[in-house]
Amino acid sequence: MDVGQDRRRVLASHQPGRLKDGRWPARAQQLLEASHTLCVEGLHAPLRRSLGEFELQLFAKAERARGHNEQQDFFASRQRVLQDQAQFEQRFMELLGTAFNDLDSDAAKAASAQTDAKPWHSLELLDPAEQELTMTVEQLGARGEVRHSSVLHELSYRMAVLIGAPPLEGEALPLGPHALARACHQASIALDLPLAHELLLLQNFDLWLIQALAPLYTTINAHLQAEGILSQLRSSIPIPRQISKRPHGASPTEAAAEPVAAPAAEPAHHASASGAPIEVLESLRDLLAQRRSEQGMASGQPAGRAASTDELQTALGALQQHLAQVTDQASRELRSAQRLREELLIQLNIDNPSGAPPTQLSGVQGDTVELVAMLFEQLGQQLQHGGNARALLGDLQLPVLRMAVADQEFFEKPEHPARKLLDTVTGAANDWLDGSDDESNRPLATKLEQLVARANKEAPSAGLYTSLLADIEHHLALLTRKAQAAERRHVEAAQGRERLDQARHRAGELMAERFALSPPRGLLRALLERAWSDVLALTLLRHGEDSEAFEAQLAITDQLLGRLPVTDLAQLKQDVESGLQQIGMHTEEAEQVAQRLLGTDKADPAVELPSATDLALRLKQHHRLGEQQSTQPVTPAHTVQPAKQSTQPEPVVAARPAAPQAPEPSPRERRIEQHLRQLPFGSWFEFIDPSNGHIARRKLAWYSPMSGRCLLVSRRGQRGEEMSITQLAHEIAAGRVCEVVEQRESMLDRAWRSLTGTLRQGAGPRHSVPQESDRR
Repeated sequence: MDVGQDRRRVLASHQPGRLKDGRWPARAQQLLEASHTLCVEGLHAPLRRSLGEFELQLFAKAERARGHNEQQDFFASRQRVLQDQAQFEQRFMELLGTAFNDLDSDAAKAASAQTDAKPWHSLELLDPAEQELTMTVEQLGARGEVRHSSVLHELSYRMAVLIGAPPLEGEALPLGPHALARACHQASIALDLPLAHELLLLQNFDLWLIQALAPLYTTINAHLQAEGILSQLRSSIPIPRQISKRPHGASPTEAAAEPVAAPAAEPAHHASASGAPIEVLESLRDLLAQRRSEQGMASGQPAGRAASTDELQTALGALQQHLAQVTDQASRELRSAQRLREELLIQLNIDNPSGAPPTQLSGVQGDTVELVAMLFEQLGQQLQHGGNARALLGDLQLPVLRMAVADQEFFEKPEHPARKLLDTVTGAANDWLDGSDDESNRPLATKLEQLVARANKEAPSAGLYTSLLADIEHHLALLTRKAQAAERRHVEAAQGRERLDQARHRAGELMAERFALSPPRGLLRALLERAWSDVLALTLLRHGEDSEAFEAQLAITDQLLGRLPVTDLAQLKQDVESGLQQIGMHTEEAEQVAQRLLGTDKADPAVELPSATDLALRLKQHHRLGEQQSTQPVTPAHTVQPAKQSTQPEPVVAARPAAPQAPEPSPRERRIEQHLRQLPFGSWFEFIDPSNGHIARRKLAWYSPMSGRCLLVSRRGQRGEEMSITQLAHEIAAGRVCEVVEQRESMLDRAWRSLTGTLRQGAGPRHSVPQESDRR
């Protein structure tokens, strides 16, 4: 579906700005309609982002679900969200319009509610789910009011002036957090989500919409102020005091202790706590100075003239052009701080006349170059694969350095577009590119190379990196959806094979019970073992064991074995032929088997039927239901020998070739297997090829608690190794497979953590400060 067309359809169906006429004076009506239009247009993007993130979280939780039913619930909710997304947005906007139309009545209700106390006429029990949702909606509104208290204070007065009412507070303000949270809850009722999933939707609504309302409120306030509505109004709510720069006499370690943790651990909370910068760059520079002092390195300004910002940008641009003309692999390597400094000094002094003082990097410029080089070094050490991923990181080093030199907010703000792009590109190259020239890697590798090439050609700016980030995020979203669809198909196929095996096992048990009482011989035994047991399994899958259809097939089985009398021979032959055709047997062959087994009274005398021995041989060579069309039995794709699934023999002896018996697992393998059975779906493993050391990551997409069979898929959702939990435990014990511990931080956050840790170690143990995440 075209997202742009979908959005235009929702906007057209809602008609923003059309409120009920005659409710207010013409000027108030016009300003309210303009405010409503700004609100509708400003809420579409964050509302769509909330639903998109909610859908991704549902899929992620489905991957990690511990049971089949729980996983199905997550997938069902995700499917409803994908199907009804446009309707949800339309209902939300309609509820928003209704809130604007009922503006004066809501204000009157809010005012009268404080004076009119209604007596209690009856008591009733509360629905726990409804109570929890109501409390969650109220909490979202309350937190949003506190978060945007300053702009909401002005907006409540200006909206009240338009309708001639007291200041609008709480739910009386149609575009306030309370009203928006209530509209989200009411619009989600039609989705019919479970309680836990609806709470997750409200959490995403709070994160991506309510927390991002400040620009919208500011825009509406500015519009009303420009129209003369309380133009001199200023909020009396106190603003948090800004964090000032550290005094010159303060200890560098004391000043650097807390802010340095901001890039590595929970940076968003530190950045949003105040409107002022948190001076991360200054703190990192202090640690650099301490490190140089500990190592006995000179920390003063070198002799010569310090380069200006424009001169440094020109030198960086010239260095980029020079490297773009060099095509060897060495030019795409990550550059150390010393190498970057030397190359920049060459570019800065390349046109200086002889005898002129050399141009040097200033203290801030030199430290910025060193910090960016150290950051890229830490990122390079975390890459799982070489080749394209490391080369892309090397190509992105100079563009990011240019951005860090031009905008020091690169160090201060975790949401800086250049930081987010660096994190996204590094994560994509690390997770999706496996270092090979496989055809599946080329589209993403080409996209990333085009992105890096554009970053190298154009001047650094926040707009450029925002555009590049949106481009790569869109491409990665398409790849993720394709991988999700492919993985889902493989999971459904594995679940289908599991159900088929269970049905065949049950059919084999019922057949074995009858064989014990009256064992058949010859053609009848071959028919029942190789074909009719599959007919029973197929009927069991389609209708269930207690169904009339399955009882009828068991009655046919008993008639063939002579346990029940045959009342209608022609009907019995027809039922046998129909059952054999259902499992893929050709019509002619099914008729020959039925005629040879039950008689040939209506057969053409001119046509000679195959002998019973020939038909029995054909039945033994017939492919079983669900088996691959090959002469070899179906085995897992891994080289490990299949483990024995049960100590009981197969009920039907000729059902499948006998698998070699696996050795008894060791106590360590049993402990590993017990741990694996407790892992959620979505856990990752690394498979190590002993021949060349190549590492391939596989995700545990599904496993059966009954049979122990598990399905492992690649990042793109393609099926990899299919084995049992016992086999996987054996491979882990042998060191050929290892479990990948889930990382809660992105690669860039871990790189910041490593960088600050390295600087603190270099500054001496007495300056060590625990990270925020370490305290958690």
